[in-house]
Amino acid sequence: MPDRTRSGKARAGGAVVWKPGPDGPVLALIHRPKYGDWTLPKGKCEPGEHVLLAAVREVAEETGLRVTLGRPLGRSRYPVEGRMKRVDYWAATSERPADPFAPNPEVDDLSWLPADPAAQTLTYKRDRTILERFTAGPALTTPCILLRHASAGSKHRWQGNDLDRPLDAAGAADADSLARLLACYGQCRVISSAAERCVATVRPYAELAGAKIELEPLFTVRQRGGDQDGRAARERMTAIVRAGGPVVICAHRENLPLLLATACGQLGADPPGDLHLRKSDFL
Repeated sequence: MPDRTRSGKARAGGAVVWKPGPDGPVLALIHRPKYGDWTLPKGKCEPGEHVLLAAVREVAEETGLRVTLGRPLGRSRYPVEGRMKRVDYWAATSERPADPFAPNPEVDDLSWLPADPAAQTLTYKRDRTILERFTAGPALTTPCILLRHASAGSKHRWQGNDLDRPLDAAGAADADSLARLLACYGQCRVISSAAERCVATVRPYAELAGAKIELEPLFTVRQRGGDQDGRAARERMTAIVRAGGPVVICAHRENLPLLLATACGQLGADPPGDLHLRKSDFL
C-alpha cells in the first residue's frame, strides 16, 4: 500500500474541503489562534498512519466534518523545527450537512468562502498554490481506483487451481487495512477478477461499503487460454469508465497495465510513469 509514513519524516495530510455555493464552490478555511493564521485543514500523520487516513482524521478533528476525498492536489513542503514537512492534499466534500462548528483548542473559527476571497484570506503562499490547483480542475470528480491483489503466497508451491489460491497472512492483513483506505473515497462499485486472491482483497472493503462484489471473467488471469491480446478486457474497461460512477477494480500484475492505460485514455489523463503496481497498491 502506498504512502505509509516512515520514522524521521515529517508527513501530514490535508484537504481543500468544499461545498456548493450560489456562484460555485465555497471552501473551508480554519483559523488557528496559536499561530494567528488562516489556513487549510491539515495535520501530521500519527506513527505508522497512512496519509489518506491522516487527511480524513485531521479534517474531522479541526472542522467537525467527515469528508470523502476526491482528486489529489499535490503537496507542499516547508521547514518546521529544523526539518522539512510534507503535506499531501486532496479535494474533499462532506458526507452529510455540516453541524454548527464548535471551536476547539487548535481551531477557533471556520469560514466558508468562494475561491477568490479564500485566496485573499489564506496566510501562506503555499496554501494559495494548493487552492490554485483546486480551482484549475473540476471540483467534483468520480473515483476510478485500480488495485492489485494482496499477497497470496507462492503460485509455484500452490498445488490446486491457481484461481483458488488464497491470501496469505500478510495479504489478509493488507486487505483489512485497504478497506479503511478505500473508504476514504466513499462508497464505490466493486469489480474483481474471479481469482480468490482478488476477491479476498476487496471483500473487507465491500462489506464496509455495503457493496456487492461483481466478478469479471475478462479481468481474470488464467494459467492458460483466455483473452490473449487483451481486446475484450480493454473493451470491458472502456464500458465501465464510460458508464461513470465510483468504482474499485481489483486485478493482477499481468493485466493491470492494460486496464490502467485504457482507463487513462478514456479519462483523458496522463498514465503514471510506472504502470506496474506492487501487491496491495492502487491508483
